[in-house]
Amino acid sequence: MGYRAIYTFEPYTSLFTEALKKYIEMYGEAEVEVEVLSMALDRVFHVKRIIEPLLVQGYIVVCDRYVYSSIAYQGARNADIEWINIVNRYAIKPDIAIYLRVPLEIALERLKHKQSDWSYFEKIDRIKKALEIYERLALLGELMAIDATRDIDSVVMQCIKLITRYSLAR
Repeated sequence: MGYRAIYTFEPYTSLFTEALKKYIEMYGEAEVEVEVLSMALDRVFHVKRIIEPLLVQGYIVVCDRYVYSSIAYQGARNADIEWINIVNRYAIKPDIAIYLRVPLEIALERLKHKQSDWSYFEKIDRIKKALEIYERLALLGELMAIDATRDIDSVVMQCIKLITRYSLAR
């Protein structure tokens, strides 16, 4: 569509996420506080070194996962959501945040066909609680929910319509 856009993701590949992976390898599990702080460190690196410079250059930055993932996944382990927000207060609030909504069964089926460096986070109970938190965030208007049970082209078109509608309203 002629826009300068770039895709990025979280957790980003940084010293902080590598340290968390080694910590989990060594101890089998990380305390929820270690997860929150590791993801927050990774995010500040990502924001300061990647996202902000791209925004200054005029790019639209599309980020797969962000603060909302910390709220959902560490919140699923009963981390205090207010504290998660406090340690992530430097994170730029996105113009729009989209939640690709799928039922638990579909999410689990899709995970079977995906290679992940973060399978540690993909346990059924944790995903179920994370989905509940994502739903709450959507109800609060923090996330815009899109039905992601359909084919990928339909989901992409639905996202484009939502983004276009948002852009025109600004």
